[in-house]
Amino acid sequence: MAAASAAPALFAQKKPMLLFIGVYTNNSNKGISSAHFDPATGAITDLAIAAETPNPTFLELHPSGKFLYAINEIGNYEGQRAGSICAFSIDRDSGKLTQLNRVTAKGSGPCHVNLDHSGRMAMLANYGSGSVASYRILPDGKLSDPVSFFQHQGNGPNKGRQEGPHAHSINPTPDNKYAVACDLGTDEIFIYAIKPEAGSMSEHKSVRLAPGSGPRHFAWHPNKRYGYCVNELNSTVTALNYLPEGDLDEIHTVSTLPEGFKGQNFPAEIRVHPSGKWLYASNRGEDSIAAFNIDSKTGKIAPMGNTPTKGVMPRNFFIEPSGRWLLAANQRSNNIVIFAIDAKTGKLQPADKGLTVGQPVCLRTLS
Repeated sequence: MAAASAAPALFAQKKPMLLFIGVYTNNSNKGISSAHFDPATGAITDLAIAAETPNPTFLELHPSGKFLYAINEIGNYEGQRAGSICAFSIDRDSGKLTQLNRVTAKGSGPCHVNLDHSGRMAMLANYGSGSVASYRILPDGKLSDPVSFFQHQGNGPNKGRQEGPHAHSINPTPDNKYAVACDLGTDEIFIYAIKPEAGSMSEHKSVRLAPGSGPRHFAWHPNKRYGYCVNELNSTVTALNYLPEGDLDEIHTVSTLPEGFKGQNFPAEIRVHPSGKWLYASNRGEDSIAAFNIDSKTGKIAPMGNTPTKGVMPRNFFIEPSGRWLLAANQRSNNIVIFAIDAKTGKLQPADKGLTVGQPVCLRTLS
């Protein structure tokens, strides 16, 4: 069976799925949790600890469905000012994870991990030190030592948040030739050429967004022509064309907030629906999921409205592969809320389901 990233036909998923939950750890939270998610009803059951590991705040599944990778958002690893990244094997029956190995992130405050589409390399972004690194994934699922490392340089006009670089995410391009790394601190999207067989990256170019925007996370449209960047510091989404030779060209930028909103807000996650019809972004402050229609001919987006997440600080959300359900992780209210996605309109409707989990940060489902 394939991991959630290999999406089947919409609304075809019927069997229970494994749900993995990344969290900030404390006296009650010991590491990555697992549960069963029923796509027929939207119910989550059988919550349990899958593996104990410190601050596994972002997770990614291998395309084979056999392995899971988690960053450890820590400030010290083996005496170095760095975080780490772990490789785990997955027991598909129990949901338990067995650690295969753990290696340095080569930077502080790692916050995002991703894999190339072939599953041969892993890439991570270090928020604290503003750097990115890459690794080979070995045949047994283990991670190599870091193969490539790049330290970003620069700053932005927001004195409190952009005093230096803060790499926040890294995503392979649809053709698997490049990776785009959003840097909140420099208002840039850095583009790297990748060689999955070697697990390596090389500098290609960078694209600058609006000053003070704070690029955070990125999502691709299924048609492979458009990309969308959610900007944390000015509460916007920027739509971009993906051009030949690994370039991005801005189409337009749209607010994630309703007109008249007053107060602080910091968007976090962005996802495109498997159908390609709708885009969603989470707002922390307004505490909502903002929904947008996507024009398939131009890539432009148009606001559809915002749905409250029934919690505080929706750090991450995930659309399971059938496209029927959106699962939102509210970090500060310690709950995961399930929303049904209307198949005709893309609008969200809270389901009478949910789960209490301490400081949930990242969600991934496995068929």
